[in-house]
Amino acid sequence: MVALVNKRARFEYEILETYTAGMVLYGSEIKSIRDGKANLSDSYCQFMGEELWVRNLHISEYEWANRDNHETKRDRKLMLTKREMRKLHTRVKERGLTIVTLKLFIGQRGFAKLEIALARGKKTHDKRNTIKERDIVKDMDREKARFK
Repeated sequence: MVALVNKRARFEYEILETYTAGMVLYGSEIKSIRDGKANLSDSYCQFMGEELWVRNLHISEYEWANRDNHETKRDRKLMLTKREMRKLHTRVKERGLTIVTLKLFIGQRGFAKLEIALARGKKTHDKRNTIKERDIVKDMDREKARFK
């Protein structure tokens, strides 16, 4: 199973809720995703009208595709239920909330899925606390390994 993770999103944002969304893709795009040639680092989600779109999701061109290959950073439509769309749309209107991409993976039926999250940006001191907690866990693991 191919799973591409946006590690930076969990560091930069406080995750409030997560959703799994389907994506509308071309054939060459799904083949590139299956090869693991995608990048989530700069991607985010935005409402255009009543529809949710993912922007700046980089999917490399498929090398064996013909001249009708896809654009690498085109906007891609996300598919969620109407209830989830309404809920996200009202929550995004609140101040400081955004929708970020967390993980791109291939589901059990072979379709590409995108895990997205409603998130709030972290302040600098929150990021420092995250780094501090991560370092403490690493140090404890090193000590356990040393005394085994």
